[in-house]
Parts: sequence; structure tokens; C-alpha cells
Amino acid sequence: MAAPSVPLMPHATAAWLVDNSALTFSQIAEYCGLHILEVQAIADDTAATKLKGRDPLRAGELTREELTKGEADPDHVLKMARLPEQARRTSGPRYTPVSKRQDKPDGILWIIKNHPEISDAQISKLIGTTKNTIGDIRTKTHWNYANLQPRDPVTLGLTSQREMDALVAAAAKKAGIDMSVDPEKAAADRAALINQLQAERYAAANAPETPVSNTPGTALEQGEALFRR
Repeated sequence: MAAPSVPLMPHATAAWLVDNSALTFSQIAEYCGLHILEVQAIADDTAATKLKGRDPLRAGELTREELTKGEADPDHVLKMARLPEQARRTSGPRYTPVSKRQDKPDGILWIIKNHPEISDAQISKLIGTTKNTIGDIRTKTHWNYANLQPRDPVTLGLTSQREMDALVAAAAKKAGIDMSVDPEKAAADRAALINQLQAERYAAANAPETPVSNTPGTALEQGEALFRR
């Protein structure tokens, strides 16, 4: 994805240019990537929030020479002197929203049960948790272990399916586990599943109808009887 060609804080930069330069609203709008009406609102102090101006000269995003050219020529299009620094993900643990943090132990337990070849360090990096927590779950000494339920971390939104698949493949390769699929076994499993589904559909289609009893029953029993009809 191409880096944005607008200041890091467009509205705050526009506010500074309105107050500290002789540029036209059109020039400011084009430089900041805003609509001219937004610049007009900033100039009229009718914007939803009063902005504190941000100096693009001090930020290195605009040179004094370029600003002077723009002030002298209303048709001059300002050019960015330097693109703003882009946010970079640090090498620390993965950030997890507060609403999902309580699901981490369940996701860890699922990985431990279904993919024991994955190391604690790999789980820690994937989900963003501590090795102590993983160790407690492995040894069943976690303070809430009795209430944990193994749940797929992808379903819980703790990681993506692509990251999970890549980690499983890497861990299996390191552990010498053959992850290749046997075509004959896959075809047999597929045929067995199809036969099972066909049998279930045939049984459901040919099940005898059960008349509704006139004898009052519970609401659940009456509902089941109506459903069977």
C-alpha cells in the first residue's frame, strides 16, 4: 500500500496554515487532503472540535521555500517535503482487545490439546500471552482451570486462520510430523460422510408421522409433537 501523501494530522495542519499563512483555502485543502468546505469550517471556527494547529514546517512536512511559493502564486500546488512517519508494529506481544482477553486461556487450552507440537514461545507470540500462563494451563495449575473450555483461537478472534495454519505447519515440520494428505483416505472419508448424510435424510423423510395427542403435556412436548408433524 502506498504511503499517504498528506500530513500526519491533516485537520490540525490545515488549522495552522489558515492562521499562519496567506495560502488560499483551495491550496490548503489540496495539500491536506481535505474538502474545501472543511477548511472553510476551520477558518470560521465552525468545526465540531476546535483544533490546535500543527506546524508542518517544524514537522518537516513542508519547507519554507515551498510555502513562500504557494503564498506568491494561488495556483501553485504545494508539495510534501517529507512523508509522515508510518506507525510500525513493535516486537512486543500481540495486542488483544480488553473484551477478548478473558478468552485467551480457552484458546491456549485448545492449542495445547489439538496441537501439542506447538511450543510455549510460539503460543505466546500467536495469542499474546505469557509463558507462565501457558505453563499453568499445561500443568493444570491455572487458577481457573476447572472452568476453561478448549475453543479455537481463530473462532475467538485471537488470531487469523492464516497465522494459525502457518504456525501449525511450521511446528509440524520442526517436530517431523507428516502433514501431507493421503488422497485415498480423503476420498474414503468424503464418501463415508456423504453416505451418512444420505442415510440421515432418508430416515428423516420416511419417519412415521406421530399424531398429536389430545392429552395435554408440557409446552416442550407439545412443541416437539407439532414439529414432528
